[in-house]
Amino acid sequence: MNSWLLIAVIWAGSALVMAALWAFSMRVRNVGFVDVGWAGLMALAALLVGALGEGSPMSRSLVAMFGSVWGARLCLHLLHRVLNEEEDGRYQALRAAWGGSPSKFFWFFQGQALVVALFALPFVAAAQNPSFHSGLCTVLAIVVWLGAMVGEGVADRQLTRFRADPANRGQTCRTGLWAWSRHPNYFFEWLHWFSYVLLAVGGGLFWLSLVGPVLMFAFLYRVSGIPWTEAQALRSRGEDYRRYQQETSAFFPWPPRRAPRSPE
Repeated sequence: MNSWLLIAVIWAGSALVMAALWAFSMRVRNVGFVDVGWAGLMALAALLVGALGEGSPMSRSLVAMFGSVWGARLCLHLLHRVLNEEEDGRYQALRAAWGGSPSKFFWFFQGQALVVALFALPFVAAAQNPSFHSGLCTVLAIVVWLGAMVGEGVADRQLTRFRADPANRGQTCRTGLWAWSRHPNYFFEWLHWFSYVLLAVGGGLFWLSLVGPVLMFAFLYRVSGIPWTEAQALRSRGEDYRRYQQETSAFFPWPPRRAPRSPE
């Protein structure tokens, strides 16, 4: 299928799913389902691109596997959180700012459908590569994908265990990967997108593969990732999180530093 037609199909399908998910979320009063839907739709988009892309069978197979496994794991992780915790504080704040307006949330959900289509572009770039290479780039793509999957999974499990302990309520997780980065899950999610860049090397749509890491970094670092998450963390954990910000790298894993002492 033509690349742009494929993206249009993904966008249209995502818009319909997000409309249904919006109606459900408004009924149960939990906007967190938008994240579950986004991850699940990314998994389905990877499978669709793998099935209908015009590149080599191996390119399409790797895209389908990489994207679907990554998206399904993230979807199930987020679903467990949404079903077992109250609505994310970020969305509670958004609900308060918007006065609970259903129409504003509808367009918010539709914006996520557009984001699905945008992040499907790297899938298409890699899957449309007709000159699949079984050399260094492919090996590196597999290594990057595996490293990102393991890293993100470990970070999520460490945070889940920390949050499950009632003794940690109101405190900031500083164990494991969270001692080296304030958002190790975001870092590994961003790293995952380089696997499609490597798979797209040599293809005519290589430039589209760069949308993944570039756009994901912008979203995570400047738009809806770190800014939203840290604003909520400061509201809920105050001084403890401010100290964590001073001690720990925001995104890229790095050895923690000692926070400056306050003058007495």
